[in-house]
Amino acid sequence: MYSQTRAQEAMRQLFQGQGWRDRVGNLEAGSVYPDQQAPIIRNAEDGGLELVKARWGMPTPPQHMKTQRDPGVTNIRNTASPHWRRWLDPAHRCLVPLTSFAEPLGKGRGNQWFAPADDRPAFFAGLEMRDWRSIRKVKDGETTDDLFAFLTTTPNAEVAPVHPKAMPVILTDPDDWQTWLTASWSIAGALQRPLPDGALSRIDNSQ
Repeated sequence: MYSQTRAQEAMRQLFQGQGWRDRVGNLEAGSVYPDQQAPIIRNAEDGGLELVKARWGMPTPPQHMKTQRDPGVTNIRNTASPHWRRWLDPAHRCLVPLTSFAEPLGKGRGNQWFAPADDRPAFFAGLEMRDWRSIRKVKDGETTDDLFAFLTTTPNAEVAPVHPKAMPVILTDPDDWQTWLTASWSIAGALQRPLPDGALSRIDNSQ
């Protein structure tokens, strides 16, 4: 899970002059869990950027589906997979605002939380898709949802002792935000990399 406490107005100011549209209404800050609705910033179909809510969990690759119910994939590592390649163009990329994120410490030990060391605005490098029909919960039947997930990569020095296999791809540089949202994959794909060592602080609780 992760937390998002940045105000909508603060996010708007980060993207001034880019045709910003707020489509979420009143946004509540707090923790975000898989399969929940959460804010993302994406390219609007008619130009500019829009802040919307989407459901956390992209479609599961068919070979990993055990039943008709699709629980969704929250984190994406293998961008070379044909399943994910169709969603790598700018039309399907998004920025997912975060304040801090959690990595599990092991059974019964809770989570270790991390946040940018200098409190600068941060976003997961995300992929999104719209109007996807699937069965997320059996009791709800088939639903149509806007979905998102974010990329992972090798961990940096702060995350590796807790999660040696992966960490989320986090972007803190405005130039990287722009590259992620607009550049070809041959350029934007280079952003699938860990934050530099020292760029994260370990914290006791979600901020």
